Amino acid sequence: MIFAAGLGTRLKPITDTMPKAMVPIAGKPLLQHVIEKLANAGFRDIVVNVHHFSNQIVDFLKQKDNFGLKISISDETDFLLDTGGGIRKAAALLDDGEPFLIHNVDIISNAYLKDLYDCHVRQGAVATLLVSERKTSRYLLFGDDNRLQGWMNVQTGETKSPHPDFRPEDYRRFAFSGIHVMSPDIFRYMEEYPEKFPIMDFYLAQAANLMIKAHPVSDLRMVDVGKIYSLQEAEKAIREM
Repeated sequence: MIFAAGLGTRLKPITDTMPKAMVPIAGKPLLQHVIEKLANAGFRDIVVNVHHFSNQIVDFLKQKDNFGLKISISDETDFLLDTGGGIRKAAALLDDGEPFLIHNVDIISNAYLKDLYDCHVRQGAVATLLVSERKTSRYLLFGDDNRLQGWMNVQTGETKSPHPDFRPEDYRRFAFSGIHVMSPDIFRYMEEYPEKFPIMDFYLAQAANLMIKAHPVSDLRMVDVGKIYSLQEAEKAIREM
Protein backbone atom coordinates (compact mmCIF):
# COMPACT_ATOMS: atom_id res chain seq x y z
CA MET A 1 0.00 0.00 0.00
CA ILE A 2 1.25 3.46 -0.93
CA PHE A 3 0.19 6.32 1.33
CA ALA A 4 -0.66 9.03 -1.22
CA ALA A 5 -3.59 10.79 0.46
CA GLY A 6 -1.72 13.47 2.41
CA LEU A 7 -2.25 17.19 1.92
CA GLY A 8 1.45 17.91 1.42
CA THR A 9 1.20 21.19 3.29
CA ARG A 10 4.98 21.41 3.78
CA LEU A 11 5.41 21.42 -0.01
CA LYS A 12 3.25 24.47 -0.60
CA PRO A 13 2.84 26.27 -2.99
CA ILE A 14 3.45 23.25 -5.25
CA THR A 15 0.69 21.26 -3.57
CA ASP A 16 -1.81 24.08 -4.05
CA THR A 17 -2.39 22.65 -7.52
CA MET A 18 -1.39 18.99 -7.25
CA PRO A 19 -1.19 16.16 -4.70
CA LYS A 20 2.19 15.43 -3.12
CA ALA A 21 2.22 12.09 -4.93
CA MET A 22 2.39 13.89 -8.27
CA VAL A 23 5.27 16.23 -7.39
CA PRO A 24 7.97 15.55 -10.00
CA ILE A 25 11.44 14.34 -9.01
CA ALA A 26 13.98 13.68 -11.76
CA GLY A 27 11.26 13.79 -14.40
CA LYS A 28 8.81 11.41 -12.69
CA PRO A 29 6.11 11.90 -10.04
CA LEU A 30 6.94 10.63 -6.58
CA LEU A 31 4.17 8.06 -6.98
CA GLN A 32 5.84 6.58 -10.06
CA HIS A 33 9.18 6.27 -8.27
CA VAL A 34 7.55 4.27 -5.46
CA ILE A 35 5.48 2.09 -7.81
CA GLU A 36 8.58 1.22 -9.84
CA LYS A 37 10.53 0.43 -6.68
CA LEU A 38 7.77 -1.89 -5.48
CA ALA A 39 7.54 -3.57 -8.89
CA ASN A 40 11.30 -4.09 -8.99
CA ALA A 41 11.04 -5.81 -5.58
CA GLY A 42 8.43 -8.23 -6.93
CA PHE A 43 5.20 -6.61 -5.76
CA ARG A 44 2.39 -6.89 -8.33
CA ASP A 45 -0.73 -5.98 -6.32
CA ILE A 46 -0.73 -2.39 -5.04
CA VAL A 47 -3.25 -0.23 -3.17
CA VAL A 48 -3.00 3.56 -3.36
CA ASN A 49 -5.03 5.72 -1.00
CA VAL A 50 -6.12 9.14 -2.29
CA HIS A 51 -7.64 12.36 -0.95
CA HIS A 52 -6.02 15.65 -2.01
CA PHE A 53 -6.57 16.20 -5.78
CA SER A 54 -7.43 12.51 -5.95
CA ASN A 55 -8.59 12.76 -9.57
CA GLN A 56 -5.04 13.62 -10.68
CA ILE A 57 -3.70 10.38 -9.21
CA VAL A 58 -6.53 8.27 -10.63
CA ASP A 59 -6.11 9.83 -14.09
CA PHE A 60 -2.33 9.37 -14.00
CA LEU A 61 -2.62 5.67 -13.19
CA LYS A 62 -5.16 5.19 -15.99
CA GLN A 63 -2.88 7.01 -18.41
CA LYS A 64 -0.01 4.68 -17.44
CA ASP A 65 -2.26 1.60 -17.60
CA ASN A 66 -1.37 0.95 -13.94
CA PHE A 67 2.23 0.25 -15.04
CA GLY A 68 1.13 -3.27 -15.96
CA LEU A 69 0.26 -4.02 -12.33
CA LYS A 70 -2.93 -4.55 -10.37
CA ILE A 71 -3.45 -1.18 -8.69
CA SER A 72 -6.53 -0.51 -6.56
CA ILE A 73 -7.67 2.84 -5.18
CA SER A 74 -8.72 3.31 -1.56
CA ASP A 75 -10.77 6.49 -1.81
CA GLU A 76 -10.55 8.91 1.13
CA THR A 77 -11.70 11.92 -0.90
CA ASP A 78 -14.53 12.74 1.49
CA PHE A 79 -12.59 12.27 4.72
CA LEU A 80 -8.85 11.94 5.31
CA LEU A 81 -8.37 9.05 7.74
CA ASP A 82 -4.70 9.45 8.77
CA THR A 83 -2.30 6.53 8.45
CA GLY A 84 -3.96 4.03 10.79
CA GLY A 85 -7.46 4.76 9.60
CA GLY A 86 -6.28 4.60 6.00
CA ILE A 87 -4.85 1.11 6.48
CA ARG A 88 -8.01 -0.13 8.15
CA LYS A 89 -10.25 1.33 5.43
CA ALA A 90 -8.20 -0.57 2.84
CA ALA A 91 -8.43 -3.87 4.77
CA ALA A 92 -10.61 -5.56 2.16
CA LEU A 93 -8.01 -4.74 -0.49
CA LEU A 94 -5.02 -5.73 1.64
CA ASP A 95 -6.12 -8.82 3.54
CA ASP A 96 -5.49 -11.88 1.39
CA GLY A 97 -4.04 -13.77 4.34
CA GLU A 98 -0.47 -12.68 3.54
CA PRO A 99 1.65 -9.86 5.02
CA PHE A 100 1.55 -6.54 3.17
CA LEU A 101 4.03 -3.67 2.87
CA ILE A 102 3.26 0.00 3.54
CA HIS A 103 5.32 2.72 1.82
CA ASN A 104 4.96 6.49 2.22
CA VAL A 105 4.80 8.14 -1.20
CA ASP A 106 7.30 10.84 -0.22
CA ILE A 107 10.18 8.47 0.66
CA ILE A 108 13.05 8.01 -1.77
CA SER A 109 15.49 5.37 -0.57
CA ASN A 110 17.91 2.59 -1.41
CA ALA A 111 15.98 0.20 0.84
CA TYR A 112 15.79 -3.45 -0.24
CA LEU A 113 12.08 -3.99 0.18
CA LYS A 114 12.20 -7.74 -0.35
CA ASP A 115 14.74 -8.04 2.50
CA LEU A 116 12.34 -6.18 4.79
CA TYR A 117 9.41 -8.37 3.75
CA ASP A 118 11.41 -11.59 4.16
CA CYS A 119 12.62 -10.45 7.61
CA HIS A 120 9.03 -9.85 8.67
CA VAL A 121 8.00 -13.34 7.58
CA ARG A 122 10.96 -14.96 9.34
CA GLN A 123 10.45 -13.30 12.71
CA GLY A 124 6.68 -13.79 12.80
CA ALA A 125 5.93 -10.26 13.98
CA VAL A 126 2.61 -8.47 13.63
CA ALA A 127 4.52 -5.50 12.21
CA THR A 128 8.13 -4.93 11.16
CA LEU A 129 9.46 -1.38 10.78
CA LEU A 130 12.38 -0.42 8.55
CA VAL A 131 14.64 1.77 10.71
CA SER A 132 18.14 3.22 10.73
CA GLU A 133 20.46 5.22 12.97
CA ARG A 134 20.09 8.47 11.03
CA LYS A 135 19.88 11.68 13.03
CA THR A 136 16.39 12.99 13.78
CA SER A 137 14.49 14.67 16.59
CA ARG A 138 12.09 11.77 17.18
CA TYR A 139 13.16 8.19 17.74
CA LEU A 140 11.53 4.83 18.20
CA LEU A 141 13.08 2.85 21.04
CA PHE A 142 13.73 -0.88 20.82
CA GLY A 143 15.01 -3.58 23.16
CA ASP A 144 17.93 -5.89 22.43
CA ASP A 145 15.46 -8.24 20.75
CA ASN A 146 14.46 -5.43 18.35
CA ARG A 147 10.97 -5.24 19.88
CA LEU A 148 9.34 -1.81 20.06
CA GLN A 149 9.27 -0.35 23.57
CA GLY A 150 8.50 3.35 23.13
CA TRP A 151 9.16 6.69 21.49
CA MET A 152 10.93 9.89 22.41
CA ASN A 153 11.37 13.44 21.17
CA VAL A 154 14.94 14.42 22.02
CA GLN A 155 14.20 18.14 21.62
CA THR A 156 11.26 18.31 24.02
CA GLY A 157 11.99 15.29 26.22
CA GLU A 158 8.50 13.90 25.57
CA THR A 159 8.20 10.11 25.68
CA LYS A 160 5.49 7.53 24.96
CA SER A 161 5.39 3.90 26.01
CA PRO A 162 2.83 1.34 27.23
CA HIS A 163 5.29 0.29 29.95
CA PRO A 164 4.91 2.14 33.29
CA ASP A 165 8.58 1.64 34.20
CA PHE A 166 9.83 2.84 30.80
CA ARG A 167 13.25 4.54 30.79
CA PRO A 168 14.39 5.78 27.34
CA GLU A 169 18.07 5.39 28.20
CA ASP A 170 17.61 1.62 28.51
CA TYR A 171 16.83 1.16 24.83
CA ARG A 172 18.33 1.56 21.37
CA ARG A 173 17.22 4.56 19.33
CA PHE A 174 16.27 4.24 15.68
CA ALA A 175 14.65 6.57 13.15
CA PHE A 176 11.61 5.23 11.29
CA SER A 177 11.75 5.26 7.49
CA GLY A 178 8.05 5.39 6.64
CA ILE A 179 8.27 1.82 5.28
CA HIS A 180 6.87 -1.16 7.20
CA VAL A 181 5.29 -4.58 6.81
CA MET A 182 2.18 -5.83 8.60
CA SER A 183 0.48 -9.17 8.99
CA PRO A 184 -3.30 -9.18 8.48
CA ASP A 185 -3.82 -10.20 12.13
CA ILE A 186 -3.30 -6.54 12.91
CA PHE A 187 -6.80 -5.64 11.69
CA ARG A 188 -8.57 -7.26 14.62
CA TYR A 189 -6.61 -5.08 17.04
CA MET A 190 -7.81 -1.98 15.17
CA GLU A 191 -11.51 -2.72 15.59
CA GLU A 192 -12.00 -0.52 18.65
CA TYR A 193 -10.09 2.45 17.26
CA PRO A 194 -11.86 5.57 15.92
CA GLU A 195 -12.34 6.04 12.20
CA LYS A 196 -9.29 8.32 12.00
CA PHE A 197 -6.05 7.53 13.86
CA PRO A 198 -2.26 7.57 13.26
CA ILE A 199 -0.57 4.20 12.86
CA MET A 200 2.35 5.23 15.07
CA ASP A 201 0.02 5.94 17.99
CA PHE A 202 -1.45 2.47 17.43
CA TYR A 203 1.99 0.86 17.43
CA LEU A 204 3.01 2.61 20.63
CA ALA A 205 -0.25 1.78 22.42
CA GLN A 206 -0.08 -1.88 21.38
CA ALA A 207 3.67 -2.45 21.80
CA ALA A 208 3.22 -4.36 25.05
CA ASN A 209 0.61 -6.70 23.52
CA LEU A 210 1.83 -7.19 19.95
CA MET A 211 5.17 -8.23 18.48
CA ILE A 212 6.19 -5.02 16.71
CA LYS A 213 9.81 -5.28 15.65
CA ALA A 214 12.59 -3.32 13.98
CA HIS A 215 14.49 -4.18 10.83
CA PRO A 216 17.60 -1.99 11.24
CA VAL A 217 19.57 -1.17 8.08
CA SER A 218 23.05 0.24 8.56
CA ASP A 219 23.58 1.56 5.03
CA LEU A 220 20.11 3.01 4.48
CA ARG A 221 20.07 6.16 2.40
CA MET A 222 16.76 7.96 2.24
CA VAL A 223 15.22 11.34 1.58
CA ASP A 224 11.90 12.38 3.09
CA VAL A 225 10.52 14.64 0.36
CA GLY A 226 8.48 16.68 2.77
CA LYS A 227 9.75 20.21 2.33
CA ILE A 228 10.72 22.39 -0.61
CA TYR A 229 14.42 22.22 0.20
CA SER A 230 14.33 18.41 0.05
CA LEU A 231 13.37 18.33 -3.66
CA GLN A 232 16.91 19.02 -4.82
CA GLU A 233 18.28 16.50 -2.32
CA ALA A 234 15.88 13.88 -3.68
CA GLU A 235 16.95 14.58 -7.27
CA LYS A 236 20.59 14.08 -6.27
CA ALA A 237 19.79 10.88 -4.37
CA ILE A 238 17.96 9.35 -7.35
CA ARG A 239 20.90 10.08 -9.64
CA GLU A 240 23.32 8.43 -7.21
CA MET A 241 21.30 5.38 -6.09
